[in-house]
Amino acid sequence: MDFFVFVSEQWILVSALMLIVYGYFWTEKLKSGQALSIHEVTRVINNDGAVILDIREAGDFKNGHLVGAINIPHNKVMERVAELEKSKDKTILLIDKVGQHSGPVGRLLKGKGFEVSRMQGGISEWQAQNLPLVK
Repeated sequence: MDFFVFVSEQWILVSALMLIVYGYFWTEKLKSGQALSIHEVTRVINNDGAVILDIREAGDFKNGHLVGAINIPHNKVMERVAELEKSKDKTILLIDKVGQHSGPVGRLLKGKGFEVSRMQGGISEWQAQNLPLVK
């Protein structure tokens, strides 16, 4: 009950706090690369020639991945970023299992000067849409 009294009496402070929190999450989201829907991902792959970087573990990658994808597990990207240097002129499209690791990896790659996009929902969303994978 006291919480609601506080919020009603201090609505300006609460509103300012909410704006600051929203702004923080919005800027962090931008730092990790643009999130693309499944339809936007297929367009980028077909038109722009993006480099598909699958950051899942090797076993998951072997069970099914997008055509032409490169596999570098999310915990190895920092060590193996040199492998991507030749693709700096292209968009790096990050794909993970459900979207949990692509944000931090996107921030890392953007910090190294790469153009980065992330697939919303990861490979799980791709499979939910019955889109093809290669093994």
